[in-house]
Amino acid sequence: MSAPGLKVEEDSFGTFFDEVRSVNVPVRRFTLKNSRNVSVQIINYGATITNIVVPDKNGVFADVNLGFDSMEGYTKNWVNPYFGAIVGRVANRIGKAQFTVKNETYHVSKNNGENHLHGGFKGFDKKMWEANVEGTKVTFSYVSKDGEEGYPGSVLVAATYSLSDANELLLEMTATTTKPTPVNLTNHAYFNLAGHDKGWSALSEHKVHVNASFYTPGVDLLPTGEIKPVAGTIFDLTTTKQLKDVLSWTPDDGYDTNFCVNTTKPPTMVLAARVYHPQSGRQLEIYSDQPGIQFYTSNSLPTENILQGKGGCYYTKHGAFCLETQNYPDAVNQPNFPKSVLLPGETYKHNVKYLFGIQNEDPSSCTIA
Repeated sequence: MSAPGLKVEEDSFGTFFDEVRSVNVPVRRFTLKNSRNVSVQIINYGATITNIVVPDKNGVFADVNLGFDSMEGYTKNWVNPYFGAIVGRVANRIGKAQFTVKNETYHVSKNNGENHLHGGFKGFDKKMWEANVEGTKVTFSYVSKDGEEGYPGSVLVAATYSLSDANELLLEMTATTTKPTPVNLTNHAYFNLAGHDKGWSALSEHKVHVNASFYTPGVDLLPTGEIKPVAGTIFDLTTTKQLKDVLSWTPDDGYDTNFCVNTTKPPTMVLAARVYHPQSGRQLEIYSDQPGIQFYTSNSLPTENILQGKGGCYYTKHGAFCLETQNYPDAVNQPNFPKSVLLPGETYKHNVKYLFGIQNEDPSSCTIA
């Protein structure tokens, strides 16, 4: 039964050329709405979030999620940096694009120099998913076949989205497998709480808190295997920092860092990060049951106006942030990192809550928009 004020609407978002069948297949778009006029749109290409529309402190609504107006933007792989998509089979990097499971070594796609990134050349973000609506929830599912991008085992993955009247966007991801295989899913949404088109000038005003006392340092964005305390470093976001005050001090010209969330045992949903934009009053809190969260400040977006997004605007470097809940990068090759190999008979589970609210002038108070 649908909750009062909550609804799901479906329409078309163009077509996608299916190379296997050599035909164009329709892309379905689902709009989740609540009684507060907050809305989220998701398409079944990549189970991708295309729009998130929320109000500011004056009741003015804006889309705070970067993306494209048509399928053309999403399918141009050279311009689409995983906007809003579910990425996998393994999000983030696998060092040297190889790993060993049960004494057998597997070689996966090298799509990031010598490394493997976000599932390979055609990861989950570039696949058509099946979609099913049940009440106010939309579930997207996909079968990743044995050998896809070099991974062992056939994996059935599902991602269920729902929106509450408390302005919570809930995402539940699950997976099962026929052979032992690493699995690490995430959603790669890019946010700017001032509005998707406001760029660095607005992003610099954002204040960020990450609930992590440790991080995993790396070389060329690949973890060394160390787990270091954030205390005394530019990675200490346990106390809230304004981005314009810290970004220029980061070693990689911005954050692209896995933080080790201060989790519970056994894992439960905890606050992983909070971001606040004082000028609009918008606030985003992310809760997760995963051990890590990748904080990324769009360092690789172009410096020039060549990446055209929604409404004809251009997305540029440091124009948005990502907070990707996840296992630690390259966990399959790091024995001291959390377990990442899924076995037959087990179910991978990953829950995320994106809570949108309005922060009052009193920093201890946040209200639902």
